[in-house]
Amino acid sequence: MGFFVQLTDAISRNQTLLVTGLDPNPEMLNTWAQGRGMGGRSFLSLARHWIKAVIEATADHVCAYKPSLGFYQALGPVGLELLREVRELVPPGIPLIVDAKHGDLNSSSALANYLFRDLGADAVTLSPLAGQDIAAPFLLYHQRAVVVTCHSSNPAAWRIQHHPNEQNPLYLQVVRECQSWGTPEQLLFEVGTSDPEILARVRQEVPERFLILRSLWAEEDRLVALLEAGLSDSADGLLLPLPQNLLVEADIAARAAALKGRIDQQRQHWLEGRSHSRQDSCQLWVPQPTSGPGRKDTESGGGAKGEGVVADPHAELILDLFDIGCLLFGEYVQASGDVFNYYIDLRQIISDPNLFHRVLHAYSLAMAELAFDRIAGIPYGSLPTATGLSLLLHKPLIYPRKEVKAHGARRLIEGDFEEGDLVVVVDDVLITGGSVLDGIAKLESSGLQVQDVVVFIDHGGATDFRARQRLETGGYRLHAVLDIDRITRILHGAGRLDEAQTGLLEHRRTLGLEFP
Repeated sequence: MGFFVQLTDAISRNQTLLVTGLDPNPEMLNTWAQGRGMGGRSFLSLARHWIKAVIEATADHVCAYKPSLGFYQALGPVGLELLREVRELVPPGIPLIVDAKHGDLNSSSALANYLFRDLGADAVTLSPLAGQDIAAPFLLYHQRAVVVTCHSSNPAAWRIQHHPNEQNPLYLQVVRECQSWGTPEQLLFEVGTSDPEILARVRQEVPERFLILRSLWAEEDRLVALLEAGLSDSADGLLLPLPQNLLVEADIAARAAALKGRIDQQRQHWLEGRSHSRQDSCQLWVPQPTSGPGRKDTESGGGAKGEGVVADPHAELILDLFDIGCLLFGEYVQASGDVFNYYIDLRQIISDPNLFHRVLHAYSLAMAELAFDRIAGIPYGSLPTATGLSLLLHKPLIYPRKEVKAHGARRLIEGDFEEGDLVVVVDDVLITGGSVLDGIAKLESSGLQVQDVVVFIDHGGATDFRARQRLETGGYRLHAVLDIDRITRILHGAGRLDEAQTGLLEHRRTLGLEFP
């Protein structure tokens, strides 16, 4: 699972934007030890106990941990072993961001190898003044991320960071330059400031990026101002640190939960005060929880979207697809020549970036455990999806041509590949399996290997699995995000389909769905 998906899943699961440092500062540890009668213990022993206590107290209230590499390096070999213990203690599914502020070109490749391969960290902070070359060795690890420091809260840095003037300061030039180094999923910005105006200017430059706030706030009104300045249009995209003084208190968990609650309350206020129009905005979407605070219980009603719907991780997605007209009723001729009383049209999602992102995420979950070198889209309906997945998963895209051109290179397969490459085939809706098998035949005739086929909707579902059998007979495994039975159940439970429409879908196998 990539860093971005891991982070957004942690945000959704714990309903939080909080991150916490894990920095064994000697002064802070002494204060913590005195409050627990642990004076006289070695520094290393105190550090171990404190790190474990902080993680246990905050695991349900944060979406990432961010230890500063310098504290561990200062301890020598035992410090690096302690950092390994941190990696083991951080719960699976919560990203570990190593705060290195790395800026040395000569050691970048070695550090990237140590942090990402040896330690298993998920992201690293970098100093950007060496240019794009400083980030390149880290960005080669496609499932990891870099956090570029664009502003420091240190007063002595002001004259440098705000040079030559406030109209065009250096720190904003850094933001503009660095955002071209990587995608929003792989490159974030760290902003050290307690000034909401500075944070707001960075947000204006990168409306779609995640920002990590480094400096602490002293009063609740400062917290509110920073949230208003740094939240994205969809009330996310800003990660805030737990105050350091909180990490030595006896009631860390309660204080973290209270702070999380205040932030969530402000986020809700922010959302209520803004107009959300799909036609006018392109919002960053993050996965929503299937249960817990902040989500309606779809089994017990409580809203037009969830009323009467059995809990399902893709329920909201199914309802939104229906609401924009992806499921139509009438007489429609399918690609196979059959005439159905309904039609599934997924082409509209490409004009709704928010919804398209959610569909891509659903695909990526179905592909998480699959092994493949390249993604092949079946022309032409699934090519936008395959392209999005290629960018999201950092896997090369190819596709078999529907027809070979009579001019030019006359390629059967578009894109770069090598004989023997393992390809996962992506399509939108599986009806008979004919177009998928035709595409696979072209891929295999070009020396490529195919094991898995991933579709968004299996037309047959649980009651008519002839297309699935057809693929399995050919030696291919089918993975479907959704099927008609599941879609019917959700839409009927939500009141989107009446009994007559539900009957059409439930009896679709009588509508002439035969293989040629």
